Amino acid sequence: MPAYIIVEIEVTDPATYEEYKKLTPGSLVPFAGRFIVRGGAAELLEGDQQPNRIVVLEFPTLEQAKAWWSSEEYAPAKALRQSASTTRMIAVEGFQA
Repeated sequence: MPAYIIVEIEVTDPATYEEYKKLTPGSLVPFAGRFIVRGGAAELLEGDQQPNRIVVLEFPTLEQAKAWWSSEEYAPAKALRQSASTTRMIAVEGFQA
């Protein structure tokens, strides 16, 4: 069953975050991950909190999503992101009809 990592990011250091963005795509490859949403325009439809940068990643399984997040491949990029932003990140199983 597919799984998704949904991320809301408030960038606090744009220069360092640009370096993070360069490293991340290659780290997804061994885990068959791919970007579904990568910081495009976001519009609030309900609620009272305007979203920051939104990223959605898709993986074949929840196990692969969590393995990517904790992997050696992602570790250097993760450290950059953590130093350059405030992040909320969740993993969620998808739906398969």
